[in-house]
Amino acid sequence: MIRVNLLPQKRDAKRGGGGLGLSVGAGGQAWLLVVAGVVVLEIVGLILLHKSKQDELDRISHKNQEIQSKITEIQKQISDHTNIKAQLKELKDREDAIAKLQAARTGPTSTMIELSRVLTAGRGPTVDRDKLEQLKHENPGAVPNMNWDPRRLWLKEYKEEDRTVDLTGLARDGEDVSEFLRRLTLSDFFYDVKLRPASKTIDSVTHLELVGFELSAKVRY
Repeated sequence: MIRVNLLPQKRDAKRGGGGLGLSVGAGGQAWLLVVAGVVVLEIVGLILLHKSKQDELDRISHKNQEIQSKITEIQKQISDHTNIKAQLKELKDREDAIAKLQAARTGPTSTMIELSRVLTAGRGPTVDRDKLEQLKHENPGAVPNMNWDPRRLWLKEYKEEDRTVDLTGLARDGEDVSEFLRRLTLSDFFYDVKLRPASKTIDSVTHLELVGFELSAKVRY
């Protein structure tokens, strides 16, 4: 009769089976660690990406704020454009008024000084030298006669209103009146010189025949 002892074999089988269970459990833990590492890396990547996008958004928002600030400033300037134009016009009107007052104060004096030059022997009207030289070649008859004696003509009345001058006077003859008219026409201070019809008269003191004249002109100053 043969006996078979199966007890040790069962224990060995149990031991073998227990070793296999431990091996499978270690592999599962390693796999979980790998998966967890990948998840952590993805989370870190997402955090870095989010931060990068947030920084970019902050930069764009800051740039938009600067642009909006400039737009607001421009809109403010545009809204004040009418007021600025009104202020500039007011300043310009003031400057013009001051200039007119200054000209009115000094202008007549300048005109009288110019008349003194015109009626001074050896002198003549204020005129551009190049213009005078050109006139000598093109129309010598329009050039003042530097040998003319201004004592042959004298003024009796001088009136100025709104920069229009009226002159009356006496001269020895018509050529003296023509010379005076020629000088005023060339002067930088007078323009639009017009001679009214002249008339002859007898001086009550010298009993000489004289030419009475009247003329008008515009003055610049």
